[in-house]
Amino acid sequence: MNRTTLRRSAAALALGLAAATAPAAIGASTASAAPYCGITWGSLAKSSSSMKVTSLTRVRAGQHDCYDRLVIDSRGPATGFDVRYVSQVTSDGSGLPVAVAGGARLQVVDRAGRTTSVPAMPNVSGYRTFRQVKWAGSFEGQSTVGLGVRARLPFRVFTINDAATGTSRLVIDVAHRW
Repeated sequence: MNRTTLRRSAAALALGLAAATAPAAIGASTASAAPYCGITWGSLAKSSSSMKVTSLTRVRAGQHDCYDRLVIDSRGPATGFDVRYVSQVTSDGSGLPVAVAGGARLQVVDRAGRTTSVPAMPNVSGYRTFRQVKWAGSFEGQSTVGLGVRARLPFRVFTINDAATGTSRLVIDVAHRW
């Protein structure tokens, strides 16, 4: 074999090895970049400005495989909301700070959740992501709940209307991890 043939053979071998390992490298990077449980929510504020007169009736929480869930039940159609991470949850009306346990805090404002009595807050001891749910007040047609979470994690917010019962729900899901 002469030098030219030897160089061409070496180059062909190197190109063949690169082509053979490329799919494995691409597959590995794609798998590691896949979102946790398919969650692509993000951690920026979520809001809806609609307002309707309803009555907040209950606050409850639940655990799922990929996230913890907070639900605010109301009598009447779903209304507006504003849910965002804050450095300090503040009380409706007074603006005073409300201490909420956790590495991060979500301020959950239900824009039509007026109430004449403070609803019971769910006990979230043992939850993977939630640390505390705390009432922060009701004033001028809106109610606020402080939600302490383990860390600033992705969350989603949506409403559900049940026309058959005349009730609605404001739902906040916070992922267990990114």
